Amino acid sequence: MKSPFYLSKKEMQSYGYKIVDTIVDHYTDEESKKPVMKASREEMDSIFLSEAPDNATPADEVLDFVTKNVLPNSNISSHPKSFSFVPGPSNFISTMADSLATGFNIFSGGWIVSPAAAELEIVTLNWLLKMFNFPVTKGGGIFTSGGSMANLTALVTARRIKCGSDFSDAVIYLSDQAHSSNIKAIRVIGFKEEQVKIIPTDLEFKFSINKLKNEIARDRLKGKKPFCIIASAGTTNTGTVDPLDTLADICEKENLWFHIDAAYGGAAILSKTGSKVLQGIERADSLTVDPHKWFFQPYEIGCLLVKDASWLSNTFSEKPEYLRDIEGNKSEINFYDYGIQLTRRFRALKFYMSIKTYGLNAFKEAITYNINLAEETEDILRKSKNWEIVSPATLAIINFRFNPLDKNLTEEELDKLNQEISSRVVASKEALLVTTVLQNQVVIRMCLINPKTTLKHVKDTLSQCEEFAKEVFLEWKK
Repeated sequence: MKSPFYLSKKEMQSYGYKIVDTIVDHYTDEESKKPVMKASREEMDSIFLSEAPDNATPADEVLDFVTKNVLPNSNISSHPKSFSFVPGPSNFISTMADSLATGFNIFSGGWIVSPAAAELEIVTLNWLLKMFNFPVTKGGGIFTSGGSMANLTALVTARRIKCGSDFSDAVIYLSDQAHSSNIKAIRVIGFKEEQVKIIPTDLEFKFSINKLKNEIARDRLKGKKPFCIIASAGTTNTGTVDPLDTLADICEKENLWFHIDAAYGGAAILSKTGSKVLQGIERADSLTVDPHKWFFQPYEIGCLLVKDASWLSNTFSEKPEYLRDIEGNKSEINFYDYGIQLTRRFRALKFYMSIKTYGLNAFKEAITYNINLAEETEDILRKSKNWEIVSPATLAIINFRFNPLDKNLTEEELDKLNQEISSRVVASKEALLVTTVLQNQVVIRMCLINPKTTLKHVKDTLSQCEEFAKEVFLEWKK
């Protein structure tokens, strides 16, 4: 009896070639498409909402439906004019590597199930440990779904090592620019609101050191137990890097766990500018890096690195009876002992294949280009009578607002104007350009980590913004 899922070799090849052709066409035609797609729930329901079918539908018919309706109804995060959030530039080699990992359905949890998958995770983690000057022999890490899970894994580890089983008096410190995933992780692992101290940042959006020291001192006088500082190495809002060496000094003096969330900015270590800005990152106890951001990997792959691999295994290792036969020797790592997931996809393959194929120099070149592009954008904005820099180019992120010299606009008017400019750009679907709030000001934010983005893409978008500003002024006069 044939499997109900049987397809002949010819049918599989034909189907697979169509999918590969669709992906290749996407890569080659990407720039001709608009990066933004907007649709309501009602519109999506009208296309997709249906009962699960009892009977078969021809495979090509289903594929054609998906190609026509699913793929075009998603933003193109790898588009050169996708400037918002943290774009996902990706690369073709990694995309195909993911297809291999999925096609062979490789389980990447235990050594005995796939020693090659475990070995490649060890190898690629060692590459990252060396990049950040972490100890390779003693250190370790794990690939996760993304920065959120990496931060959660780090904080669970920190809590066990610094607090043991009783963390009722423990206090954790982070800045008001720290990524929201850290707050979510803190809540998930059971900390109360009063155990979390959010420290205001200074005018450069960095951790206020004096305020941090004051909070730690007050908490100790109250009989509390400070145990962890979370620093940011490339905040999502501004790309800012906290004073890592100074924070490391505080952690050493106060015996605190030092976690650095470098999900966004960590990859900048490959550039000369970035390595200077990230000075002190090697002093972290744990470090989050997101390869699916600035290491140009497709979703999803995050990463947690630690100075001592035993911190992870001692925190997460469980020995249920059904796994008793698959324990190897200590060098044969079972990555389900290093984190929360037992079932894990083979994330290391795409990272391995892309770096082996392109070489680290290609990644260094791309990251350096991105940083320079943001600085060139800043130069253009500073020479204009229409634009004001709110947060200068930092690790390829820049924040600015439309504030023409010949108009005396109030703060309220500026907020409304810049929000309206952004809304109209997005509504045009020509670029994904949204706002954030810095120092109580609505500002436009550009994240320029796509190596396919050129200065022309930036200039064209700024020109479009200026045209929309003119429209708004005319409307205000009526």
